[in-house]
Amino acid sequence: MMNAEFQPSTFNLQLELKYDDRGLITTVVQNAQTGEVLMVAWMNAEALRLTQTTGQAHFWSRSRGELWHKGATSGNFMHVRQILVDCDADTLLLRVDPAGPACHTGERSCFYREIE
Repeated sequence: MMNAEFQPSTFNLQLELKYDDRGLITTVVQNAQTGEVLMVAWMNAEALRLTQTTGQAHFWSRSRGELWHKGATSGNFMHVRQILVDCDADTLLLRVDPAGPACHTGERSCFYREIE
């Protein structure tokens, strides 16, 4: 069962994680209540630190080349309930309670289009 409030992990993520050659790690974001995948983004060490410290999702914007606090402009914050790391330590899973749509298009999830 997940805690009502995010608790920083005792796992030393900064030392254990495998960032790519740009200093980024793939991050899958999932609705903690429904299990729906909401989005995929990237974190650098600073985005992860901010996420752990604030309990709200922060990412690295590859297109803008800057830190991005999810919801800062839209109000659609993502309240982090759990951070998991995969077996290879090269992908993170954020389980979140979203305060609104995850996608910049206004869709609940970025995965709303189907290839036929």
